[in-house]
Amino acid sequence: MTAVLAILESFGRATIRSLAGIGHAAMLFGESVGFAITGWRRGQPVRVASVFAQMRQIGVDALPITALLALVIGIMLGIQFVAALSEFGAQSQVVIAVAKSVTREFGALITAILVAGRSGSALAARIGSMSVSQEIDALAVIGIDPVRYLAAPALFAMAIMLPVLTVFADAIAILGAAFYSAPALDVSPTAYIAQTLALLTPGDIGQGLAKSVVFAVLISLIGISTGFSVSGGAEGVGRATTRAVVLSICYIIVADMVFSFFLNR
Repeated sequence: MTAVLAILESFGRATIRSLAGIGHAAMLFGESVGFAITGWRRGQPVRVASVFAQMRQIGVDALPITALLALVIGIMLGIQFVAALSEFGAQSQVVIAVAKSVTREFGALITAILVAGRSGSALAARIGSMSVSQEIDALAVIGIDPVRYLAAPALFAMAIMLPVLTVFADAIAILGAAFYSAPALDVSPTAYIAQTLALLTPGDIGQGLAKSVVFAVLISLIGISTGFSVSGGAEGVGRATTRAVVLSICYIIVADMVFSFFLNR
């Protein structure tokens, strides 16, 4: 009986901590949006320069690794679909299968996981380091709201740049699939890409973009909220960084499953 009560107590505490974390993230989101809308009236505007600096760090600096990963994913999908559909004599469906799987699913998902590991962890580590060194308290003392200064620029930059990176990854992945699949299908890469563009619909691309916006909000809020709640010095920063990446990837996969269920019925 004691063991059962201990398990229930641990489960209850974990549930309360999870709900508290969700509430904290929601509060950060609301305050960030509030500063963007009315911050200039209170003398606390979200600085455009800070947003652009975050956009460079989150998006522009991630272009090379995103291109490499998307190219590999595109080639891998080309290999798999050519091999699988050839067994059924349906090689002609390789083009549409690759195009829709990339734009609807893999482009947004792989890009979000990459950004979570790269930028989500950086957000948690940067804000966590400021928290343990009391720099956040110093900002509040001199009249600078930490949410406006640290959270809002990262949130808006992530919401802008992750969809851009997703479109970029889609294009590179389709190009990579064309390099492998076009010779196997006895067509030129140009014809392959032209057929891909003819078969894709705005809804295919829009589905991936809608996912990427949700993923961007999840990554940024998890990284920011985890950073603000750091305690325990340098060891706490390390734990927070790991937790931010793990939680971001878990929430991304769950959100992707929900999206796929409702958008593909």
